[in-house]
Amino acid sequence: MEKFSERLKELRQEKGLSIQGLAKEVQISSSALCRWENCQADIRGSQLVILAKYFGVTIDYLMGLED
Repeated sequence: MEKFSERLKELRQEKGLSIQGLAKEVQISSSALCRWENCQADIRGSQLVILAKYFGVTIDYLMGLED
């Protein structure tokens, strides 16, 4: 999950968004996003799909399975 956390933060920052800004864009709580970025919680599949679609990347990329 560490690679996912790194990639999520990197993608969010590339878009110039705060955690709260991303939360509003994808309708996921800011507390969940914060926990994911800090490796404090695992993400569910449906939320992973939402983030991959939003950032235009694959789930494999988000999870660190491909570059």
